[in-house]
Amino acid sequence: MRYDTRFRGSSSLFYWSFPRGVKWLIIANVAIYLIYFFGSMMANEPIFRSFALVPWEVVHRFEIWQLVTYMFLHSLSSIWHIVFNMLMLWMFGAPIEDTWGTKRFLQYYFVCGIGAGLCVVAVNMTPFGNPLQIVLGASGAIFGLLLAYGMLFPNQTVLMSFLFPIKAKYMVMIFGAIAFLSSFNTESPISNLAHLGGMLFGFLFIRFQFGARKAARPRVAGAGGFSFDLDRRWKEYKLQRARKKFQVYMKKHGSDRSPWEQ
Repeated sequence: MRYDTRFRGSSSLFYWSFPRGVKWLIIANVAIYLIYFFGSMMANEPIFRSFALVPWEVVHRFEIWQLVTYMFLHSLSSIWHIVFNMLMLWMFGAPIEDTWGTKRFLQYYFVCGIGAGLCVVAVNMTPFGNPLQIVLGASGAIFGLLLAYGMLFPNQTVLMSFLFPIKAKYMVMIFGAIAFLSSFNTESPISNLAHLGGMLFGFLFIRFQFGARKAARPRVAGAGGFSFDLDRRWKEYKLQRARKKFQVYMKKHGSDRSPWEQ
């Protein structure tokens, strides 16, 4: 597993790596957006209609592919939707991919995106939701990346809203709080449920993937944070297993004495 120690020990506000997974996700999103944009212009109506996420269609028509395809569609009414999402994907996705590797990074990205879609479907199929709400964009997956970034690099200084220097852990808390409070505004054109869903599934992924085994191993003293704690727990777990195996071995050979006992 790759781990870039230069990033963790750096105070830079930007990370200039462009790993393979992030690169191809951006290329795919931009290419699909251009096809979506010019195709809709020529057809005089939005194309790819069946690829946006509509809760009613997922449940009643079983169009489950929408849980994946909606992540690659962005609003035609404002180019800033895709611009900001792709900037966030690069800024926060690149250091995560360099830490976890491409395979795990892509697994995490799609778990967050699909999980966000499931949350949107589940809530909007209740009497309090709108089952015909159309949701598109990579924001659910992006918010999952924000959560992972804040847990892996809690004390790294970043530019919140590209303007204000702030530690990553505080930025994640602020964005999470804003998404939670905004989710009560049913008139908002932004799917805050998707944002919260992406963070929720991101947390569950990290908890179950790394809760019983190591994450990225920090090599810089004083890094602190989530991954340092996971690394410590993993070492303790291996030590306990070694002790148990040795005790079993010693019992089979007629001795209960452990080398740790003095």
